[in-house]
Amino acid sequence: MEYLDPTSGEDELIRLLLKRQSELNSLLEVTRAINKNTATPVLLQMLEVILKNYLQVGKLRFLVEKNGSFICVAKFGGEFENANHIAKSCQKLKKIKAPLALTNHPDRILSNYHYFIPFYHKNKALAYALIGDFNTTGDMLSNDLNFIQTLINVIVVALENKRLFRERLQAERFQREMELAVEVQNMLIPVRLHKDTAVEIGAKYLPHQDIGGDYFDFIRLNEKEILWCIADVSGKGISAALLMANFQASLRAWATVENDLSTVIEKLNQIVVRNTKGERFITLFLAKYNEQTRKLNYINAGHNPSILYANGNAKPLQLGTTMLGIFDELPFINQGEMDVEPGTLIINYTDGLMDYELKNDAAWKEEHLIDFVIRNGELNPDRFNQLLMDHLNLVIRGKPIDDITLLTLRIF
Repeated sequence: MEYLDPTSGEDELIRLLLKRQSELNSLLEVTRAINKNTATPVLLQMLEVILKNYLQVGKLRFLVEKNGSFICVAKFGGEFENANHIAKSCQKLKKIKAPLALTNHPDRILSNYHYFIPFYHKNKALAYALIGDFNTTGDMLSNDLNFIQTLINVIVVALENKRLFRERLQAERFQREMELAVEVQNMLIPVRLHKDTAVEIGAKYLPHQDIGGDYFDFIRLNEKEILWCIADVSGKGISAALLMANFQASLRAWATVENDLSTVIEKLNQIVVRNTKGERFITLFLAKYNEQTRKLNYINAGHNPSILYANGNAKPLQLGTTMLGIFDELPFINQGEMDVEPGTLIINYTDGLMDYELKNDAAWKEEHLIDFVIRNGELNPDRFNQLLMDHLNLVIRGKPIDDITLLTLRIF
């Protein structure tokens, strides 16, 4: 009769209970670390220690999803493979949603590991784990794989929550930045346009969903001179709005103390270069009109040319210089000067007026805008602006892809 040692069963039970206790302790430590918002590298280090010391795992490759691809965030044991190659091999098993034994797998990389463990949220793969040099008994294999899956899943959820939290913070910061940009830009746009017997002004500003840096201004310098401008700064958001706010203050300061537009432009260029270090630029159309001499002086600094309409003819005002902020010193400045006849209409606009996402084969270019001006140049500024926007909405039937600013003046 064969003799059975009852103590061997008790020893096995005690060993199993101790193992379960160590597993629970490990999970508890990881959970505490997650609750304390422990940094990701520390969590990954804890994972490696637990797998090495408690489960005697000799080799690990842990990949997590980031922006549509998988990157290896933790690894130990064996000769390290190319991370891209590991990701491609794991992608071959993207339809597998449960632990899979890899013994004799045809893939060269996968065959070096014992198990592949995927981690999914609904139908999206969040992470993959490759386990190798994993020596455990047949009785404990299922338990150990379940524990590894649970442990890594807890960390995967923590990493995913960290990512979602970062995205939420980023979205909140972006939203606040947009709100600040709107506030700044609203301060740049004149609430009340200047009323004058010498000039009639109409303005329209249509902001796009991304806050840009459009700006226009009208200033009476003295009893006989008026100055106006329209400008656009590169970029979006609060930085663009703040740059334009500084630009507005600088323009007003220099325009009131300096008679020559060329000097004003040079000063403004120096200010933009100093403030942006060449990382941004500003396009600007700046004009000054003398009611007594009926002389118009203007400089177009890389901006869409304003259009002057008089006696049934229209022409673009193109003389000027390059965009502001590109060169430490402007390479040239060609100041335009011309006589202005009574009833002249001057249309100033930003590039959003020309940047339309067309839905049909209709063309919308500068020559078409000039034709429109010739046909409608006798309208008052407000009516002209509204008819132009109606034309774009009904005839072109497209969507603007940037802010649109119109500043139209009738000089009497």
